[in-house]
Order: sequence, then C-alpha cells, then structure tokens
Amino acid sequence: MNIHGLNKSTLLDYPRHLAATIFVGGCNMRCPFCHNASLVLRPHTQPIISTDEVMAYLVKRKNLLDGVCITGGEPTLYPELPLFINKIKDLGLKVKLDTNGTNPTMMRYLTDNKLIDYVAMDIKNSREKYKHTAGNKDISMDKINESVSLLLSDIVEYEFRTTIVSELHTEIDIEAIGSWIKGANAYYLQAYEDSGDVISPGFTGPSKETLMQYKKLLSIYVEHVDIRGLD
Repeated sequence: MNIHGLNKSTLLDYPRHLAATIFVGGCNMRCPFCHNASLVLRPHTQPIISTDEVMAYLVKRKNLLDGVCITGGEPTLYPELPLFINKIKDLGLKVKLDTNGTNPTMMRYLTDNKLIDYVAMDIKNSREKYKHTAGNKDISMDKINESVSLLLSDIVEYEFRTTIVSELHTEIDIEAIGSWIKGANAYYLQAYEDSGDVISPGFTGPSKETLMQYKKLLSIYVEHVDIRGLD
C-alpha cells in the first residue's frame, strides 16, 4: 500500500464516527475536477507513510477511534488491500472504503469477508457522459454498473455521492443518475471547489439554488438525499 497521507482524527469522512483517514496514491480515472491531483498524477512525488507507522498509530488510538476511512486515489487498485484492512479489523475498528467503483470484484470480496462496514461510491455523472467526466474513455461501464448493482443489493451500508460541476452536470444528467440508482438508500451532493491541487483548473461550482433543485429532483428516486458543505 502506497500511503501518502494520514488524517489522524476526523468526524467528516465517516458518517457518525470518529475516524482516521488514510490516503493512498494512484487512480485509474483522470477526472478533470479531481481535487487530489498530486495523489492521482504524481504519487511518486508525495511522501510515503509506512504501513507499520500507520498501524502503530491505530494501535495507540484504537480505544478512541471508531473506525478508519481508506480513500485516495483509488484504494481498490491495490491487491494487498484486503490484508491491510484485515489488520485494521483485528484492532476492532470499523472500515469505510471510498471508491470509484471500477473494481466490483474487490468490493465483493471485501464485503463477503466482512472486511468493510461502509462504502462511499462516487457517481461521476450520467452513464452517457461518464467516461468524459471521468477523464478516461477506457473505463468499463459494465464494472461501474456492477458496483452500483452490488451496493443497491444492500450487501453493506453505503452511500453514493457526486461532486457537482457547473460545466459538467445538467438537470438532464441528474435525472438520469436518479433513474440509474433508483431505490438507493443515500445519495449526497457536494459543490465543486478548487482545492488548489486540481487536475484541470477553471471549473466552477453550482449555486445553492441549483443544488437544492437537484436534491428535489433526486428525492423522487432516492430515499435520503442531502447536500454536503452548505453553510
């Protein structure tokens, strides 16, 4: 595992839990609005934190933390992910996985073996505009669809989420996404913000009014829809 970041304590990354967040490098998407460009494009330039160091911290804090969020980059690119998670689970901690959904085989393995407790899967856009929004024409929509179906089967607690970019998302896209994930338990929207480490700067975020309209549209299809980051 190429770990490039460790947020030692947060209430933001794992709903209803105090968690540590682990950031891994590398991704098979090139979303132009990605706010972790260094982790995606230049992970070799980022400091590496050894798994031993991470585990030592978790051992020390296991009685204070509820869980661990593993994010990236894309964690499911690492074949050793199950072994790493198993060490975390041995400490009695819950594990949340952030994923782009391109590796449903890994997701199923992790869920079947009770290695993850919560999944947050990014929905980049409507299926028609997915590859363009993800910045990779070679990604498999069959695998994305499989991951969506897997989560809709309630195999694990989950949420879908989308970063809304004014230049990439329309009401038509939002309606299409809602129809796609119809029956989902939870779907969160968040407005794009330039982090200063974006793959392609120049995008803008939607207005609060636009987000509220999207939420209204999606509530027809999804049980719980909310907006993260609104003041």
